[in-house]
Amino acid sequence: MEIKVGIVEDDKLINESLAKLINDSEGFSCKDTFNKAEEAIKRIPLLNLDVVLMDIHLPGKSGIECINELKPNCANTQFVMCTSFEDTDSVFKSLKSGATGYIIKSTQPSKILEAIIDVYRGGSPMTSHIARKIITSFQEVDKNLELEKLSQREQEIILLLSKGLRYKEISAKLYLSIETVRTHIRNIYEKLQVNSRTEALNKTFRK
Repeated sequence: MEIKVGIVEDDKLINESLAKLINDSEGFSCKDTFNKAEEAIKRIPLLNLDVVLMDIHLPGKSGIECINELKPNCANTQFVMCTSFEDTDSVFKSLKSGATGYIIKSTQPSKILEAIIDVYRGGSPMTSHIARKIITSFQEVDKNLELEKLSQREQEIILLLSKGLRYKEISAKLYLSIETVRTHIRNIYEKLQVNSRTEALNKTFRK
């Protein structure tokens, strides 16, 4: 059984190169290619494709908008972004629209075929570089949300705790009494819903 692949790509050379790669590889076929999102939106729901490689930057509607409109009508089709854009915003908007994979156009041909197989089998292919961006973004969001719970003074104290300073050293650095430092730290624990320095640091400075 062949994996039926569609391509939405406005660059003629890239479109043809991808189609040739797929058609020349055993176990794949690509009979349907498009250079505009509007055309793809009309035709793809009628084709019963397994996988669609989608560019983001298209004339008219973007690839993200294209997937957003196609997804409700193509329950059995998996969409993989195949693009030059590596910024976190593009990645998240693509995944939110319904894409289940994200690869870069400069990816080696063999890796593109592997990505098609992966998404066809239920995976979510993306380069390690893209995966790291996603993980880092989640960690930064979590860290910011936790720090926002703390006052400016509490943020200063937890930053000093993260550097390994003891209560006495924090007291001297911030010109506070040790008891005041202890009070701030108790408040930090309460706000973060933790019971120790280690838990507080793990929650606010995840690595």
